Amino acid sequence: MRLFAAIYPPAVAVADLTARIKGLRVAGARHARLADPANLHLTLAFLGEVPDDRLTDVEHALAPAARTVRTPRLRLAGGGSFGQCRSTVLWVGVRGDIDALGALAGTIRGGLREAGLPCDDKPFRPHLTIARPGDRVPEADLRADLKTLDGYTGPEWPAGHLTLVRSHPAPPTRHTPVATWPL
Repeated sequence: MRLFAAIYPPAVAVADLTARIKGLRVAGARHARLADPANLHLTLAFLGEVPDDRLTDVEHALAPAARTVRTPRLRLAGGGSFGQCRSTVLWVGVRGDIDALGALAGTIRGGLREAGLPCDDKPFRPHLTIARPGDRVPEADLRADLKTLDGYTGPEWPAGHLTLVRSHPAPPTRHTPVATWPL
């Protein structure tokens, strides 16, 4: 099964962001892939494919991490993009207790590695992917959307839970929570 550890923003933050996304040019672009608001999350560690019989090991590796940091207070703000052409990802940034968030991500990744579980090695860059426009959106529209996101600041919220999520990537992408721990 394909797994990742994440924090989900509360409904008020998702609603505020969704209202902003509706005003972006990418939202009106034909064939641009917008993220489903129900799937908006902040990935702390991507495990990828994990054998079903290792699920308990994953849960045991994550549970202690949730108890190691204070509850970060966060807000969605700003934005940017990764990649070029078809690999372009449009994202909104995260601000607030980023040090606590980074410490949580580091503790999670360390616990997974210690348990001999897979984990990505990418540097932690807190963000929420909001669209994958690829080359289906003119560059001028993408630049305009980035400028709009630069001025975005959503409501502050406490990151209350760490969630282990199963990703079902076949279209449409679905995310199923597997386990949750309070922070």
